[in-house]
Amino acid sequence: MLPAQDLELLRTTLQRDLTEVEIACFENLWSEHCSYRSTRPLLKTLPTEGPDVLLGPGDDAAIVRFSETCAIAIGMESHNHPSYVDPYDGSATGVGGIVRDVLSMGARPIALMDPLYFGALDAEKNRYLFEHIVSGIGDYGNCIGVPVVRGELGFDPCYAGNPLVNVVCVGTVRPDRFLTARVKKPGARLVLVGASTGRDGLGGASFASRDLAEDAEAEDRPSVQVGDPFTEKLLIEAILEMAETGKVLACRDLGAAGLAGASSEMASTFGAVIHADRVHLRETGMTPREIMLAESQERMLLEVEADDVALMGAIAEKYDLRWSDIGEVIAEPRYIVTFHGETVADLPIDLLVAGAPLCAWETRPYQAETAFARPITPVRELALRVLAHPEVARKDWVSEQYDKDVQLRTVSHRGDAAVLRLEGAALVLSCGCNPHHTYLKPYEGMANAVIENASNLACLGADPLCIVNCLNFASPVHPEIAWQLERSVLGLGDMARRMAIPIVGGNVSLYNESDEFETQIKPTPSLGMAGRSDEVRRWTTAGDGDLLVLIGTTMPDFGGSVLDAVTGCGGMAPAIADPGVVATVRNLVRAGALTAATDLSRGGLLAALAKLAPRSTVELAGDPLEELFSETYGRFLVACRDVSALAGIEHRVIGRAGGDALTVTWDGTSFAITPDELEAALSTTTRIMRY
Repeated sequence: MLPAQDLELLRTTLQRDLTEVEIACFENLWSEHCSYRSTRPLLKTLPTEGPDVLLGPGDDAAIVRFSETCAIAIGMESHNHPSYVDPYDGSATGVGGIVRDVLSMGARPIALMDPLYFGALDAEKNRYLFEHIVSGIGDYGNCIGVPVVRGELGFDPCYAGNPLVNVVCVGTVRPDRFLTARVKKPGARLVLVGASTGRDGLGGASFASRDLAEDAEAEDRPSVQVGDPFTEKLLIEAILEMAETGKVLACRDLGAAGLAGASSEMASTFGAVIHADRVHLRETGMTPREIMLAESQERMLLEVEADDVALMGAIAEKYDLRWSDIGEVIAEPRYIVTFHGETVADLPIDLLVAGAPLCAWETRPYQAETAFARPITPVRELALRVLAHPEVARKDWVSEQYDKDVQLRTVSHRGDAAVLRLEGAALVLSCGCNPHHTYLKPYEGMANAVIENASNLACLGADPLCIVNCLNFASPVHPEIAWQLERSVLGLGDMARRMAIPIVGGNVSLYNESDEFETQIKPTPSLGMAGRSDEVRRWTTAGDGDLLVLIGTTMPDFGGSVLDAVTGCGGMAPAIADPGVVATVRNLVRAGALTAATDLSRGGLLAALAKLAPRSTVELAGDPLEELFSETYGRFLVACRDVSALAGIEHRVIGRAGGDALTVTWDGTSFAITPDELEAALSTTTRIMRY
C-alpha cells in the first residue's frame, strides 16, 4: 500500500484525490526498488565516468568500450524476495530480466554471472531453496543460449529466511549503434512487443521493497513473475533484428512496475499517452490497474516513427511474437493512461518518475569484532574442516547445471575468473563480495571487495574496465543497517576511485530480513567486474617442480574467516589491503613470469594451495594458523620456474609443487592431506546436494 504520508503529499500537490491506477503507479514507482529513496544521495558519490564509459548509470544497462569496433553492455540486478517465495520462477525471471536489460541496449547477451547467498545447508528448507534457485537459473540460461560463466556461493544463517539471488549479464554491441531507453521525438509511437500481459507479478516492485513476512510464500506468490525462456529467445532475435534496421528510437525492458514503470521512465524526457485497452492480453477481464502494473515477463517497449510501426510488427510476427501499438510520445510533460476512451491516470510525469521524497535514516555505528580465541583442535583437522566448508569446497553440483560453452566464446571458467574470447582479445569476468567481512568492517570490507575482484582479473592478466553492483542490505529503518549501507558505499567509491575503475550501474535491494526466522542479512554489496586483456589466457594450476611463492604480507586476520565459521574463534577482520600488489601480479602474468597464479581469499593460503597446487610440499615460516587460515587481502599464491622476475617485489618462497600429497611443515611439525582426503573434503557440498 502507498504510505499515508505519500498519499497525503500527492493529494496536496495535485489538489485532488487520486484514481486507483494513479495510486498503484505511485505505490510501485515511489517504492524503494524503483526510486532509491534511501540511497540516491549515497549513490551520487560513486565514480561513474572513465575514458571507456560510453553510457553510465541511469539506463537499463551501461555501455563500455571494449575495442574500436565492440562495446560491452553490462547490468546487475537482484531477485531476492521472489526467489524465496517461488525459488524456481523467482530466479529464472531474475535471469530473464537482466538479459532483457542488456538486450534493450541493442546488445546481444553473451554471458551471465550469479552471486548467490543461502542459509546453512544442514537445513532442509535451505537445500530446497538452493536446489530450485540453481535449477531456475540454469534452465533459463540454457534455454536462451546465454552461458552462466561465473558465480559465487555464500552461506550463513542470516540468509535462511531471505536468500540473495543476484545476476550479472554482459552483452556486445557496436560502440556507435547502441540504443537508449529515453524517448526522442514527440509524435513517435510506443510499440509493445513480446509475451501477452497477464496478472502475474502484480505489485512486484512494491513487494521487493518490504521485508518478508511469516506467510510470505502463500501471501506473496501472486507477486512472483513466471517466465518463458523460449519466448525470450525469440524476443532476443526479434529485438536485435529491429535494432539492426536503425529505426528504433528507444527501447526499454518491462521489469519492475511493469508497463507503468517502463513507459513512464522511458517517456520522462517528454510525456506519453498510453492506451491500456490496446495491450495484448493473456487473460480476459483485466482492469487498467492490472494491465499497467503486471510484471509479466518477456516484454519490450519500443519507440518508433509512425511510418515504421508496420515494419516492427512484421519483424515481431516473423518470430511468432505478438505486438501492439499502445501509445504515443507527447510534448507535454504528462503521463496519461486511457482505457476504452476514459482517462484513468493523468499525472505530471516528473512527479511520477522523479518526485519520490528522500528518506533520511539515522545511522549508528557498532562494534562486532571479538578477541581471537585460539582453537585447540589439531591443525590438520582444522584444515580438513576448512576445506569442507561450502564456501571453499568445489561447486560442481552447481556448475554442472549450466551450459558454459554455448556461443563458443568461453575459454576458461575455473580458477579466479571467467575468460571469454572477444574481438581477438579476452573479456575477463569476476563477481562477489565477502559479507562476513563487510559485516564486521563495512567500509574496509567493501573496499577489499573491489581489490578481491580486481585480483581475480589480475591472475588472468586483465585490466578492470568497470564495476556493477548489487547493494543487498536489511532495512535501513534500523540505524545500524543505515550505517552499514553508508560505510559500504563510501568504501566502494573510495577504492574504485583509487584504482580508477568506474562504477557504471547496479541495483539496491533493501529490506532483506525475515519475520519468520527473525534474521537480517549481513551487508552483502555484491560486485560484478569486467576486464580486458590483449592475450587470451586459460587459468592453470602449478606444474610439477614449480616453485610456490607467496606475494604480499600476511596478518592475523581471522574475524569473518572460514576458520571463524567452523570454530567460532573470532578475531579481527582484514584492514584495507594495498591495491598496488594487484598491478604487480598482473604485470608478472603478462610478462609470462608465472606458470600459475591465484589470489588468497576465502579459506586463506590453505584453500589457495588446494586449488593451485593440491600435490605439493610447503614450509610455513610462522604460526600455522595465521599462515594457513588468515584471510588478509592483497596476497597471491603464484607458481614459477625461478624467482628472478620477482626481484624487488615482496615475496616468500614457501615450497614446491609435486609429490603424492599436500604436505605442510612448520617448526619441526608436519601433516599431509592425501588426494583422496582432499577430494572427500572438497566434494562435501556436491555430496550434500546429490543425496
